[in-house]
Amino acid sequence: MKENVYPCSWDKETVYLKNVIEDPRIIVGDYTMYNDFIHDPRDFEKNNILYHYPALNQEKLIMGKFCSIACGAKFMFTAANHASGSLASYPFPVFDEEWGLDPEQIRDAWDNKGNITLGNDVWIGYEAIIMQGVTIGDGAIVGARAVVTRDVPPYTIVGGVPARPIRKRFDEGTIRRLMKIRWWDWPRETIAAHIEDLKKGRLEALEKAGEGNR
Repeated sequence: MKENVYPCSWDKETVYLKNVIEDPRIIVGDYTMYNDFIHDPRDFEKNNILYHYPALNQEKLIMGKFCSIACGAKFMFTAANHASGSLASYPFPVFDEEWGLDPEQIRDAWDNKGNITLGNDVWIGYEAIIMQGVTIGDGAIVGARAVVTRDVPPYTIVGGVPARPIRKRFDEGTIRRLMKIRWWDWPRETIAAHIEDLKKGRLEALEKAGEGNR
């Protein structure tokens, strides 16, 4: 892809995330974009990825290609969740100096659930929250202000608090065909030549194009 920060020269509210991220624990695929009409979208790393402290978290945020992230969407990591199995929810190990504790035990203050992973062509709606350890499948849609605490299957629309499946975007046969086509992995020139087929649901044309890219 091109190394542009802004997909459109006239729109400074939308950025290609891959070109503004610096933290190596955040991995973003080509053309995945973020729109923010409140804050500078280039500050996504600071404003939208929460409790992801370098000294405490080695978990990753992984986004596939062609994802659309709406304004205010948040990704919540380990330090937001205190250890629920402890008799006290207070994170004593964090305040090792105050309580004379071993600094090596700081990570024990949280329940660690692993990476947050978005597939390809995922749409995250306005002010949605994605919790640690969640995997969102290819082509899924997360509704505005949903709180996603569980994995989302491919091409499934979820919404609510906590987020629950609303419906599949397509029938199972179509989903299987799309997962096989994997148009997001095609060369840019091939995608550009078949945008109308994507828009108008011409699966046969996409399957034929996909055969030439294997």
